[in-house]
Amino acid sequence: MRRMGLDEWSGVAMLVVCAGAAVPVVFGLVEPTVPRAVWVVLYLITLTGALAAVADVGHPPVVRQAAYGAAVVAGWGVVLTAPRAGLLPILLVVVAALGPEVVRMPVNVVVVALNTVVIGLANARVHDLSLEVFFSAGFYALIQLATVFSLTAIRREKELRRQLARAHVDLQAASVLLAGSARTAERLRISRELHDLIGHQLTVLTLELEAARHRRGDAVREHVERADRVARAVLADVRTTVGALRAGPATDLAEALREVGRDVPGLDVAVEVGDDVVADEEQTAALVRTVQEVVTNTLRHAEARELWVDVGCDGESIRLTASDDGRGAPEVVPGNGLRGIAERCAALGGDVSYDGRSGFRVSVRVPVR
Repeated sequence: MRRMGLDEWSGVAMLVVCAGAAVPVVFGLVEPTVPRAVWVVLYLITLTGALAAVADVGHPPVVRQAAYGAAVVAGWGVVLTAPRAGLLPILLVVVAALGPEVVRMPVNVVVVALNTVVIGLANARVHDLSLEVFFSAGFYALIQLATVFSLTAIRREKELRRQLARAHVDLQAASVLLAGSARTAERLRISRELHDLIGHQLTVLTLELEAARHRRGDAVREHVERADRVARAVLADVRTTVGALRAGPATDLAEALREVGRDVPGLDVAVEVGDDVVADEEQTAALVRTVQEVVTNTLRHAEARELWVDVGCDGESIRLTASDDGRGAPEVVPGNGLRGIAERCAALGGDVSYDGRSGFRVSVRVPVR
């Protein structure tokens, strides 16, 4: 079961406060100036509109903004029709606090200003002293502004942390792949030097000894033939060494994947790789990039705290499965990251599938070579 984060607990706390502020009217302790049923409908529109505005369920921005606008207007009606409900204006404070998630700062400030006017009008219907009305409206205005600016700063800080985490993952993956590329390049350099220098010299030596074998004298021929056999053996060993260097051991897949997910801010990445999994450099690079994209997407969209990566082999294919404890997605619409994973797998003859019903799950299959 997914644990609730600080933002979610804050949202629950706001709902509890809003519900508490409405109790006097709902239970008849305070009479609204409109039928109670109408007032309750306005109150429910305010809450549902606010929740729909900030809930990330794939709605386009215009729909979320319309829901937020409905919540704002309905909130005005709630406060104006129950001016004696005490802390009911806190509902407008909560609505204003949700603004940074939906609208731009200038619009949010306008909402705060209009909320303040509504609160002042509601207080004016109860208190005749203009000074008391002014101070009450000013008090709620300050609360709204402080809340909006604070949440905006927190939201920006959160986004910066996400960007830092994504950059961290990209850097880790680039370091792993760069190290693998450096090892491959070094092996190729050594193999070329062995082939071009020692191999060429031993080939020339073999040809010279082949010509010397036809000289006169059995004793000379015996020594020459022995040298010929040694030279040919050395040449064979050099060629074997060159071949081994060119096809040298691939990057340690388990360590490479763990390096990508190591110390990711805000996300615990667990990697398990079976002992029977053997991947070459190209497959390792593809799997490293896959895990990089998965971690980045998890940070960007899932609001998860844990990510599990499991790599195994069934004899015919290497299978990578990555799943998180985030909110998932009922309908998966592949973005650039997921399309990149599919393209890398297809280039190796494999495939990929997604499942967002419980958290988010990515399954990758790459044929064994």
